[in-house]
Amino acid sequence: MMKSAQKGFTLIELMIVVAIIGILAAIAIPAYQDYITRSKITELANVADACKASVSEYAQTMNALPGDANAAGCSTDATKYSTGLTVATGKITVAVNTSTVSSAASGNFVLEPDSTDYSKPLLWKCSGSSIPKKYLPANCR
Repeated sequence: MMKSAQKGFTLIELMIVVAIIGILAAIAIPAYQDYITRSKITELANVADACKASVSEYAQTMNALPGDANAAGCSTDATKYSTGLTVATGKITVAVNTSTVSSAASGNFVLEPDSTDYSKPLLWKCSGSSIPKKYLPANCR
């Protein structure tokens, strides 16, 4: 008479699987949190982009940069991830709302014109941002 073979996993096999899952979770969770923070910062870039068009139009029409958000025609309203927007001599600054965005990404998202020839479309740079580079959109890193 043949013995029936036991079926199932040994304790060591189960422990190895649990360890592998733990290692994957230790890597995946911080990466996911960074991804979520980057997506929230991208919303700040979108707020600044909306104002960027107004500043560019003002510069081409008036042959100068607007002094503030009202002159540029930009909305200064707060959003879920920003506390508001300011414009100073064409420089657009969007402040992070740290109550809804990770405090690791606190600071300001800044877009500033990189040209003075107002007869052509303005070129923009976001080098003045105080948010850590790893959270900024790809074109700002």
